[in-house]
Amino acid sequence: MTTQLTDSYSALLTELKQRIRGARLRTVVSVNTELTLLYWSIGRDIRARQRAEGWGAKVITRLSADLRRAFPDMKGISARNLKYMRLFADAWSDRSIVQQVAAQLPWGHNIVLLQDVKSPSEREWYARQALENGWSRSVLSHQIESDLFDRQGRALTNFTRTLPAAQSDLAQQLIKDPYSFEFLSLGAGILERDLQRGLLNHLRSMILELGKGFAFVGSQYPIEVGDQEYFIDLLFYHLRLRCFVVIELKVEGFKPEFAGKMNFYLSAVDDLLRHPDDQPSIGIILCKGRNEIVVEYALRDSSKPMGVAQYRLSTALPEQLKSDLPTVEDLEQEFRSMEATDLRREVECSLRDFAAAHDVPAQHPVTMTSLLRELKEQGNAPPSANRFLEAWQSMEMSDELDSMTAADVVSINRQILSELTSASQHDPA
Repeated sequence: MTTQLTDSYSALLTELKQRIRGARLRTVVSVNTELTLLYWSIGRDIRARQRAEGWGAKVITRLSADLRRAFPDMKGISARNLKYMRLFADAWSDRSIVQQVAAQLPWGHNIVLLQDVKSPSEREWYARQALENGWSRSVLSHQIESDLFDRQGRALTNFTRTLPAAQSDLAQQLIKDPYSFEFLSLGAGILERDLQRGLLNHLRSMILELGKGFAFVGSQYPIEVGDQEYFIDLLFYHLRLRCFVVIELKVEGFKPEFAGKMNFYLSAVDDLLRHPDDQPSIGIILCKGRNEIVVEYALRDSSKPMGVAQYRLSTALPEQLKSDLPTVEDLEQEFRSMEATDLRREVECSLRDFAAAHDVPAQHPVTMTSLLRELKEQGNAPPSANRFLEAWQSMEMSDELDSMTAADVVSINRQILSELTSASQHDPA
């Protein structure tokens, strides 16, 4: 009985907690809506009386003082806020739109819209986006500053031809041109890996720029096709489109061959990762620039849905990032780590080829450790095999890679790569 009572009581308590939280949230939303509608009606009446009676701006100061005396505990009736109320009524003349959109946003959001957006249609668009995506006031300001209204849905794509109508329209609206990566503060001579690492280091900012619904899957995501491994720059899953989104980063202008590579990746993702209930995967090629005619020709006969968009980087360093900049020592250590990782991939490819040439059976999963063990048993392992494994083990066990460990790993990688190359050249055909 005690157990049944406990279980029943816990279920009741959980249900009541959820009900109370929901009611409190609805109360907060309702209060915010009523308050905003009150502000709108006050602003409307002030505007109407000023026009009818010919009152000047000083009446707002007097009105604020009188209202404060009548309601000493009420906030939001300063002369400055009363002026915002009048501007609010000027900007939103239709009460039904106010009730559906503007009144659903906090008053601070509406002030940002009044200050920073002059076009009525653009203001309503930002208000709806803020409501739909749950933007904070600072995020709303950022989206306005980055000119999201003009960038949304402007990428060059083949979606109308490769996707069903409903998905095509949604996908088109989700892709921007250009994307704003100003939070990176990268120079003109960047490499693709610099761009990729910068985006990963600011993953939250990148997902905010991509938009609502993007779920991060991985970077340099490995896919194996025909016994060869390939790496996708960035892989996402979009929750509304219900599909994988492959992103390729390029630090140069668009070239037709980029579309061919993206077509290959999309075919592989659809075959290897896509669930039967998923929609076709979509590709986004982000380039430094593009020629519309070249893009049109490159995408015209492609059967895979993809788009080409540009990105822009900041020419000035944002204040909020200055304190986050790494030191010279940090950069040197990071570059050593990156170099070690790149060399390991080269070693892995060379080791697989070398093992295959010596009839080492391909076990699953195929690891460098298993390949080197088999080569040792045959007596064909490179001389530095043990040092190589020890170096990588020490690297993987360290949370932070010190400069000495990184330098050792780079050195042993180069050595074993040289030994494998030399041995392959001397092997009989």
